Amino acid sequence: MSKQTQAKPSLRFGQVVIGPPGSGKTTYCQGMQEFLTHLGRKVVVVNMDPANEGIPYSCAVDISELVTLDDVMEGLKLGPNGGLLYCMEYVEANLDWLEEKLKQYSDCYFLFDCPGQVELYTHQNSVKNIFSQLAKWNFRLTAVHLVDSHYCADPAKFISVLCTSLSTMLHVELPHVNVLSKMDLMEQYGKLAFNLDFYTEVMDLTYLLDHLAADPFFKKFRHLNEKLAEVVQDYSLVSFVPLNVQDKESMIQVLRAVDKANGYCFGDLEERNLQAMMSAAVGADFQFNSTLGVQERYVETSGKTVEEEMMEL
Repeated sequence: MSKQTQAKPSLRFGQVVIGPPGSGKTTYCQGMQEFLTHLGRKVVVVNMDPANEGIPYSCAVDISELVTLDDVMEGLKLGPNGGLLYCMEYVEANLDWLEEKLKQYSDCYFLFDCPGQVELYTHQNSVKNIFSQLAKWNFRLTAVHLVDSHYCADPAKFISVLCTSLSTMLHVELPHVNVLSKMDLMEQYGKLAFNLDFYTEVMDLTYLLDHLAADPFFKKFRHLNEKLAEVVQDYSLVSFVPLNVQDKESMIQVLRAVDKANGYCFGDLEERNLQAMMSAAVGADFQFNSTLGVQERYVETSGKTVEEEMMEL
């Protein structure tokens, strides 16, 4: 009796880059592609955004060959939001096209540049189903969720970012790395109320609520903000890695977090540092020193005493 054995596809690693519009996803893909290429990895970038025009990186697979947002809006008389939802549902219904395109690149590292509509990752299931199918095709992916770092300067916006990040983590169901992008522009919209590690490690949010209560507009919403903060802290899932795409050390920190999340650092696809692999295995990769270095580089220090800062708060 002969058994027909189906060849299992080779293990492929990669990142799905998600986040709100304008958070720097395409710039991240371009920078990460160049960075990984210098490290010796063969990188394939997949454009999953049907509204992405003028792509700055070399794109191996482009979803606009299958469907474009402009054609959907014109043909079905939909707005940009409804049109993008339809596009992703169309991609989900034609996954065989995507599978044939990806089969051409078996021994590569993949970057999926995804659309920037938030509800695709918090409510709608098409993108989640696409990611699930990629996992069935033996992809080991990490979701890299980019968020503008300047939101840290506004306590209300930062709480909103925490809720969005948590909702995305629970809905997408992939190993997840949250990234504060554009660190060089962090204080363009205001000063930070606390040290950077308070925001990257999402420490005790009651201090942030006290700071938020000083605003007359948000004072009446204090109870609501307390409940939102409780939800974030009860799950205890959200933390951030600071990133400036033009900074090599910053890119290394993000790549370490991603490789640890999807298991790439435990494979044999390239030469690895034994100490880094062991620290990932035992969970001893402390980020405090790197965060402190980022703060010294991009966040202006105040010459005021602790007492003076407390009086302002």
